[in-house]
Amino acid sequence: MFKSHKPGPDDAWEGIVEDKSRGMLDGANMYHFIKVRRSDAQLIKVRIDRGLWKSLAVGDRIVKRAGSGPVKA
Repeated sequence: MFKSHKPGPDDAWEGIVEDKSRGMLDGANMYHFIKVRRSDAQLIKVRIDRGLWKSLAVGDRIVKRAGSGPVKA
């Protein structure tokens, strides 16, 4: 099971991109998501911005440090 959320400023995790998706959840805005297999084997679904979403591929490593946004590693 996973939880879908926009990463908070104090969140910190790292993992491998397992899947990418996008959708118009509210009918007006496009939201971009990735499923990440964290280093502790937990699967999370995270909302990210379009630029980062376009630069990622399945199998890429992504890191989110406290105080900054997620970045491709």
